[in-house]
Parts: sequence; C-alpha cells; structure tokens
Amino acid sequence: MAFSDIPLFQALKSKMQWHQTRQGVLAENIANSDTPGFQARDVKEYSFSDYLGAHEAGLSTDVTKVGHIKGAVSGHGKAKIEEQDTFEVTPSGNSVNLEDQMMKITQNQMDYQAATTLYTKGLGLIRTALSKGA
Repeated sequence: MAFSDIPLFQALKSKMQWHQTRQGVLAENIANSDTPGFQARDVKEYSFSDYLGAHEAGLSTDVTKVGHIKGAVSGHGKAKIEEQDTFEVTPSGNSVNLEDQMMKITQNQMDYQAATTLYTKGLGLIRTALSKGA
C-alpha cells in the first residue's frame, strides 16, 4: 500500500489542489481589476465530506482475465468556479475589490501552508513508526 493510498493523504492532496486552483482564480480577478464588465469569481468552498462522498460514488472496471489490472476512477473532479455576488461595482461594471481579493489570497496561502504542514507531519509520523520497527 502506497502512502498516497491512505484516505487522509488523498484528502489533503485534494485540499491542496483546491487551494492551487483558488489561487489561480483569485490571481485572474486581480489581473482583470481594470477590465470593464469583469465579474469577480471564486471557487466553490471545499468540503471534506463532499470529497469523501465522491470516493464512494467512483467507477471501477471488471477484470476479465487474470493478468488484467483492475482500474478505478474517483468521483471527485476539479473545483467549481463561480461568479461572486458583490455589491461594489465600478462605473465600468467591474466588480473586483482589490482589498477583498488580497485578503482572500492571504487566507488561501495560510490554509495551503496548514495543509502542507499536516501532510508533511503525517509522512514524518509514518517514517518514524517504520524506522522504530526495523
């Protein structure tokens, strides 16, 4: 069994990928802060319960011969990007608030760092447990 097959590590990897996607969307918002009519976007909030439910709804293939490898496709996909509902709109129709976007980027970076720290600490615990048994 590989470390990446452990559900905790799969969930943390999925969470980190969500944060990477969100960082890109927030960066696009800032890059388009002067574009007339641009509507700020954000990524649908990540939920571990949605992630866990998606794994149960995955698809798998049947093995017809002994030498075949059984494959599986998990049910979770990319993060869903949505337009934000904002009450601040410039005269040109742009809804990007730079202060709000910068706060979201900072929070996203801190949450990403927390997920990577948990992932790293988890791997460290497993390494320690394996090295003590040898």
